[in-house]
Parts: sequence; structure tokens; C-alpha cells
Amino acid sequence: CEVGFYKPVAGDGLCAKCPQHSHSETRAALSCPCDSSYYRAADDPPAAPCSRPPSCPLNVISSVNGTSVHLEWDRPLDTGGRSDLQYSIMCQKCSGEGGPCESCDSHPRFIPRQSGLTQPWVTVLNLVAHSNYSFRILATNAVTLQSNEPSLFAMNITTNQAAPSEVLAVRQENTSQNSVTLQWHEPDQPNGVILEYDIKYYEKDSEEHIYSTLKSKNTTARVAGLKPGTKYIFQVRARTSAGCGRFSQNVEIQTGKAAPKRYSPMSIVWICMALLSGLLTFLAIVVCRKRQGYTLPHYPSLLRHCGYSKAFQDSDEEKMHYQNGHVSFPDARFYIDPHTYEDPCQAVHEFAREIEASRIKIEKIIGSGEFGEVCYGRMRLPGKRDIPVALKTLKVGYTEKQKRDFLAEASIMAQFDHPNVIRLEGVVTHSKPVMIITEYMENGSLDSFLRRHDGQFTIIQLVGLLRGIAAGMTYLSDLGYIHRDLAARNILVNSNLVCKVSDFGLSRVLEDDPDAAYTTSGGKIPIRWTAPEAITFRKFSSSSDVWSYGVVMWEVTSYGERPYWNLTNRDVIKSVEEGYRLPAPMGCPAALHTLMLDCWQKDRNERPRFCQIVTVLDKLIRNPENLKSMDTLCSLDSPPLMERAIPDLSSCNSVNEWLDTIKMSRYKDHFAAGGYHTLGHVLGMNQGDIQRLGVTLMGHQKKIMTSVQLMRAQVLNKSVPS
Repeated sequence: CEVGFYKPVAGDGLCAKCPQHSHSETRAALSCPCDSSYYRAADDPPAAPCSRPPSCPLNVISSVNGTSVHLEWDRPLDTGGRSDLQYSIMCQKCSGEGGPCESCDSHPRFIPRQSGLTQPWVTVLNLVAHSNYSFRILATNAVTLQSNEPSLFAMNITTNQAAPSEVLAVRQENTSQNSVTLQWHEPDQPNGVILEYDIKYYEKDSEEHIYSTLKSKNTTARVAGLKPGTKYIFQVRARTSAGCGRFSQNVEIQTGKAAPKRYSPMSIVWICMALLSGLLTFLAIVVCRKRQGYTLPHYPSLLRHCGYSKAFQDSDEEKMHYQNGHVSFPDARFYIDPHTYEDPCQAVHEFAREIEASRIKIEKIIGSGEFGEVCYGRMRLPGKRDIPVALKTLKVGYTEKQKRDFLAEASIMAQFDHPNVIRLEGVVTHSKPVMIITEYMENGSLDSFLRRHDGQFTIIQLVGLLRGIAAGMTYLSDLGYIHRDLAARNILVNSNLVCKVSDFGLSRVLEDDPDAAYTTSGGKIPIRWTAPEAITFRKFSSSSDVWSYGVVMWEVTSYGERPYWNLTNRDVIKSVEEGYRLPAPMGCPAALHTLMLDCWQKDRNERPRFCQIVTVLDKLIRNPENLKSMDTLCSLDSPPLMERAIPDLSSCNSVNEWLDTIKMSRYKDHFAAGGYHTLGHVLGMNQGDIQRLGVTLMGHQKKIMTSVQLMRAQVLNKSVPS
């Protein structure tokens, strides 16, 4: 055989040309060695071409949900010329930002597996809350081990809120005839600061199993008011700002038996006289109260259970009743309105820490706000590393009212501490410019982020974003705070796709907001996101925030589409009052649109509460098969709004005019090159035709296909006599 050819055995067979990426440098070669950086696997035949390891995975996206993370990525651009591509995940837990990392312990669980993955995704469960992790995704094939250059893609994530783990080792500390003292250990994984413990108990032999509850700040509690000689079942669970953990295992304890009591005749006389005196006093009080028109408060309404519907309630919780005086309310913490302070500086210094201006380094301007510029910078505190921060500055020449409103937002933020609420780092008030310093959110506002990544997320990732927003609003509503301006533009997204509620300044008048309209009370409010009762009567409440949350759900599932499209504010108010509700965006599961419609109930008492919304979203995340039922993009059975909100596409005279109308003019050349010169050609298009034109973004494909369907319907309506 000549150079460049080979024959593995002597004989009359013909010489073969060296396979791809291999060579022979001498005559009479028995094989062809691989070129530099190319290899053959051990079981590859001599005739197989040489190959190389794949390049690194692309476009890794992480979705953090409590203590689990879902990772997705795109296939490597270069698979090395082989078809046996697999992926492996390496997990490291890191101590703080930029701190040392060590291999994850045995707790994380990888679904479907940690190595040997054939599909570009994995879900990692059982991580530790509020911790930093680094995941490295390695693409491999049969020749990877022969190369010294493995291709890795690293992804850093921070786990967020998670309920505490189960309370362990509940035991009886002391028992009497009428009381039991319990003691237990803190959960192995508290996942944050434990606010309190719930103790639930009932009589074991009672047929109804009527529960009583007690709360405790410590790992011990005394349960009083029990029956003598009776067996009780006790359970304990822990609660953090992220919610409640699971109840502990049942613990059975019997109270002491009552000793028989003997009374002398004289003692019986005194007891009867005391009872009679008490009865006469009670009757006198009742008669007096009746004359004054006094009635007792309706306590059961205060104890309404947080359950969205029967389908989402805990069966044990449905049976819970409060009796025998065993209801003890926790020490409630409420938000304090800084506008109640005469001096705004007093309020801000009571809640927020003052940062020396020398510790702040402003690096660039990233936007502008109502009061001044918004900057990116770094902050260094004593004994700590530099951390990236966002800086809101107060412009020169401010009025006292502007300063008061500016600092009021900092006073509000400083009272909040939740993974899904923007964190205030501090304020600068002793020097100029006056600044509010918050954590830096790399991906900016949610509406802009979604528009930049149109169609690039799975529905379970979108639900994860919505769950985080609902968790933050649950925390705020529990504190008694009403946001009034909940919208995707006021949700910020960090590098781990964690959403955080921000912009706590709607106590002021929104003079420059284009989405605001004057109300009868003279102020301005964001009409497209605001509940009807808040527009008409300025009745803001957590229920009106729930309405706004429904609009945020619509924004998220439509990838940042403008609510009610190009309808005027006046027409939005009129249409909503007439009963119109936004239709489900394309690809939106029916379960999510149903939840939106519940948020948009006209009667605010019929809307779910935020804690109930979190429960629903958690169930959808745990049972993703419920997200497979889809609604279509445009509900054409709502003509009062749709005729005004979307232009009459059937009146367009050319393909270019149609593309301009739907704001897809960037694809004019694509349609011309594809031979779509008339609207008649366009009306016959399907999804595959749009893909073949080179429209690669999924969101743009959906938008074009939807407008084609709408134009067909409008043409049909014009051609059929009414």
C-alpha cells in the first residue's frame, strides 16, 4: 500500500484509503494512526474515522425553586464526529460569594441521573436552602478520556426559600392531670430563621378528631386545659418566612387521673354562694351591654383557614376547630408606614443602616428613575468582599417633598426580609448625592427580560418565576403591606432567575407614568394592572394586589406582551367593567389561565389570597402533567375588546403593511425571498412554512402564526353576511 493507504492483513485484498482524520506516513501500513487531537475508542474498528471530544454545552438555563434546581442546555456545536454524546453533572457547594467550594455531599438527588445523561436537562433535589452551588456540565463521548481537555460549562446558583424539614424527637417532659409539657429538637434543616412552632393536638379516642392548636417561640411548650386521664395525640411543625414544614410523627401522651374530691357541707354552701354571685354579675353585664347596643365580635372570621379550594386543602386542616381557649395568636409583625413620621430621616435611620459614601464605588449608569439616576456599583464593608449593588440617587436641586418620598421607599424596603423581595443594603444620607443601595439584579426588570428571551423557557420555568413572585407577595401581605403597583416592570430578576418584588413607592402620585390615568380622587394609578374597585373607589387591599398579580401572570406567559394591547385606558376600564377578561396567551396551560381568571373576580372577596396561590403553583410544579392542557392565544369570542385592541388585519393591502401592523417588519425580506408576495399567499401559511422562512425565535413564530389565524377569522367574518 502506498502512503495514505493501509491494509490490516496481508493478502489479495485491496488497499483502503485512510479514514477521515487519520493518516499513514509509510508504505505497507497496517493501520492509519489518528491525526493530532483526534482519537479512536477501544471498540472502534480500524476502518472507523477518528473523532474527538465534544465542545462544551451551550446556553445553560437554571430555574431555582426553593431547594431544587432545574438545569437545561443546548447540544454542543461540535459533537466530535460521534453519535454517542452523553452528559455528566458535577456539583460543588460553595461558602459565600467567591468562597472556596467543595464536592456536594450525598444529599442531592439527580433526576433522571447524575451521569450518563442522554437528554440535555437534569433536576437536582434536596439541596440546602440559602446556599451557593456551582454545577459543571460535562459533555462526553467514547474518546473523552483520551483527551486532556474536558469541555465544561459552569453554572453558579443560589438556592432560596424552602420550608423547614420535619421536627424530630418530640417527647413528654412533664405531665399532670390537666397539662402536658412537650420538648423537641430543632429540624435538621431549618432553612432559615425559625419564627415559631405549631403544636396540634386532639383526643385520641374522640370520633370527631377535633384539633386544637398552640404556638411556641421555643422548642418547648406547655399545653394546658386538658382532660384528666385522657390520651392525646400531639404533632409539632416549624415555620419560617418561607412557610411551614411537615408535622412531626404522632406522639401519644395520657394525662394523669383525677383524684376523687370530698367536700364538707360548709364548703358546698360556699361554692353555691360563689356560683350564684358570679351568675348574677354575668346577667347584669349582659343586660347593660344590650342596652348600649353592644354585640360580641364574630371571631370565626378571624380564623379563616388559608386554603384556595377543597382540592388544595390539607384534609387534616379542614377538621381544625378552635376550642377550650387554646388558640394563642403569635406576636404579629406589621409594616410601619414611614409617612407617619414627621421627619423622613428619623424613619429611614430607624429601619435602614447608614453607609459611608467612601465605601461605595459607582461604576456606570444603568438607567434613570423618578428621582434621579440608577447606577451600578460596588460596595465594600469592613471585613467583607466587594459586592455588586444597584444605587438609586437623588438628583440635585430636589425639594423637601421629593426627599421625603425618596427616603420613604428606603424606609419601606428596610422592613422586609424575604428571598423574593428586593433587599436593601443601606442608605447614604450624610453626604451627597443621597442614595438608596440595594442588591444588584443582573437580569433587570422581568418584562424586559422576558421580551429579550421570547419563547426560550419551558412552562415549568415560567411557573417557577410566578411562584417566586407569589411567595414574595405572601410575605408582604402577611405584614399588612399593600403594593398598589404590582407589575412585571416592578419585578427584578437575578442571574439565577429568582424574581424579587421591588418598587415600593406608589404611596406617591405617579405623575410621569404613561400607563396611569386620572381617577376621581385626583391621583394617578396604573390602570391596566389595577382592580376595578381600586380604580373607581381607590379601595386598595391585598385583594387588589391579587388582581394585579393575575395581570403579571398574563405578562409572564405572553413573554412581556402589553396587557390589553393598544387599547386606551378609558376603554380598558369600560371593557373590564363589562366583564371582559384577558384571553390565555398562546401555549398557556388552562390551569394557569383559570388561576388568572380567579384573580380577576369582580368581587374581591372571591379572589384567592397569595398564600393560596403559592399552594396552587406548588401543586402544579409537583404535578407538571396538569400543565399540558393548553388554551389558544386569542379568544375571538370577546369582540367588544378585541375589535378595538387588535387592528383589522383584513384591511391590510400588502404583506409589508401587515408585517408593519404586527411589528414584525424585520421579516419583510424573509417573506419576499420565500415567495409570499400577496396576503392570499400568507393566509395559507402554517407553522412549518414560518419556520422554513428562517423565523427562529419561538415567540415570533407564535406571534406571526396567531396574526395569520386572526386575519383568516376577520376575512371570514367579512365574507359571511350577518
